[in-house]
Amino acid sequence: MGRPDYDLILVGGGLASSLIAWRLAIDRPDLRVAVIERDGRLGGKHTWSFFDGDISTEDRAWLAPATPHRWSGGYEIYFPGLSRSMTTPYNSMTSERLHAAVAPLLGDRLIAGEAVVVSPDAVTLADQSVIRARGVIDARGPAPTPHLDLGWQLFLGRTVRLTEPHGLTRPTIMDATVAQGDAYRFVYLLPFDERTVLIEDTYYVDGARLDREVLRGRIDAYARSRGWTVEAVLDEEEGILPIALDGDIDAFWAEEPSVARAGLAAALFHPTTGYSLLDAVATARLVAGATDLSSAGLRTLMEDHSKQVWADRAFYRLLDRMLFRAAEPKDRWSVMRRFYGLSEPLVRRFYAGRSTTLDKARILTGKPPVPIHRALRQLRESGVGRPA
Repeated sequence: MGRPDYDLILVGGGLASSLIAWRLAIDRPDLRVAVIERDGRLGGKHTWSFFDGDISTEDRAWLAPATPHRWSGGYEIYFPGLSRSMTTPYNSMTSERLHAAVAPLLGDRLIAGEAVVVSPDAVTLADQSVIRARGVIDARGPAPTPHLDLGWQLFLGRTVRLTEPHGLTRPTIMDATVAQGDAYRFVYLLPFDERTVLIEDTYYVDGARLDREVLRGRIDAYARSRGWTVEAVLDEEEGILPIALDGDIDAFWAEEPSVARAGLAAALFHPTTGYSLLDAVATARLVAGATDLSSAGLRTLMEDHSKQVWADRAFYRLLDRMLFRAAEPKDRWSVMRRFYGLSEPLVRRFYAGRSTTLDKARILTGKPPVPIHRALRQLRESGVGRPA
């Protein structure tokens, strides 16, 4: 058949693919790596944020060209009856800067086109052209599956320029003093300069339907409640992030038995926050260090990695079931308020997915902020406390 067109094709130009391509360009520039993305632009329209504790100092330095915003003074949390200033530095990467960093490394190997058939040795585009490679990774995002039990984090954010300074010096990660309704709701704020701020309205809900007009109206109302007058809307982004409650990871991977997957398509995201940046960084390092970049080798590598991460994060899925199944929707905020009243090092390790045994015991100790019989049911069903 002759030599394939590329050593590796990454299908989808989101965060996971972009970081894999970036890392390979640095560590293994001899490889012919292509990224296929429908509109030929990496990253879509997104802001990805992370704490210093989420990734290593070396990885923060690597991502710095795509990370224009850093707040060394930490961040704020607000709940009814609880306000905290946390000291962990916070960072935000933008899709615009990610594209600017990675696209030049790819050049004409960033291919605009919609993949309609993905196989271990080739990708067929909508125009019926076929691109061949020794290795293929599908990273087009999550597809509907009966094998993962999911809740959802929905959000819509608007970056606005105000007529006067907003007065914020640090991000507000959660302002849950807003009306809750039938979901856990909070507002997220990133102050980019003294008059420019990202205002994001976020919900933890059971269904994945995003009502844009409602969220836009609530963002406008929140700005007014702070005494802010919007001069211009500069940008808008939205997201529907999975929150993992339970599932059969073996059956999930068996749905498509031959092609490697990465990112949300590989169930690689923090079960409680839905964030995927720390997993995308780890995946990029994993792929860049792999000796076998054939599709078969990549499939084994990514499936084994995904299953190990899934097993390691069982505790977070238990907490998510507490949030979604033991708490009434209007009371979910109280579960989160209790968590954010715990020590800052515990919170930092939680976000990084590295909670210790003592952390887990501390989170579960005491009277739960949910009906006790519902909490006990989730504990029994999770197997916590059973002998191994």
